[in-house]
Amino acid sequence: MIVEIQEWLKEAAAFIRVSLANKVTVSQKSNRTDLVTNIDEETQTFLIKKINKYYPNDSILAEEKGFDTIESLDGRVWIIDPIDGTMNFVMEQENFCIMIAVYENGVGKLGFIYDVMKDELYWGGKDLGVFVNDQKLQQPKDRALSDGLIGMNAYMYGKNIYAAGEIGHASMGIRVSGCAGIELIAMLKGNHIGYISNLSPWDYAAGLVLIEEFGFKYSDIEGKPLTFSKREYFLAASPTAYTQIQNDFVHKS
Repeated sequence: MIVEIQEWLKEAAAFIRVSLANKVTVSQKSNRTDLVTNIDEETQTFLIKKINKYYPNDSILAEEKGFDTIESLDGRVWIIDPIDGTMNFVMEQENFCIMIAVYENGVGKLGFIYDVMKDELYWGGKDLGVFVNDQKLQQPKDRALSDGLIGMNAYMYGKNIYAAGEIGHASMGIRVSGCAGIELIAMLKGNHIGYISNLSPWDYAAGLVLIEEFGFKYSDIEGKPLTFSKREYFLAASPTAYTQIQNDFVHKS
């Protein structure tokens, strides 16, 4: 299964790179900054066709085209974000990812985050370790909030939602990439100690498998389990930073 998924991702990424040289059709969803393109939709269709062909009994949760809800996580479930960071894709043509996760009865088994333009595939799974392409990564050190950079949703930071502004000031600084996959990669590499945002399940599912393998803690911003059913305020961080954020900021705000 791992090799199959890697091949699908490489094929999808090649299609995306070629498509960037052609006309990309951009549409609005809920507002002018909530975008979808024909490439998002075609990439998702490609991946779903692969899953349906080789794993026809599995369920699928994905961002586009009516796949954005699921009754339960029972059985094997594939969670797909065909282009995470669509605004970056449209405006910058970089800093976006394809993400695939495989869950079994609610437990993350495999996660894949593919930085398309850098041709870097971060992947791994429960008890497998975490890799970038063929290189195994080392688990980052457990650092305190004051010792690291933290990825942040710009709106949460600016409005100080759940003390996000105060958390940012207590860290070494915030970084805003506009792509959950890029932020989660930064945690896997040890460049960031955490990430706070407002995410849907396809934004975080693949990354959770990987950061959990490295001992990071995660939950909704209040410390409750993520629901995998709606957009929700999201927190992931090194164990020490996570505890500090919860105790010193979130529950005092």
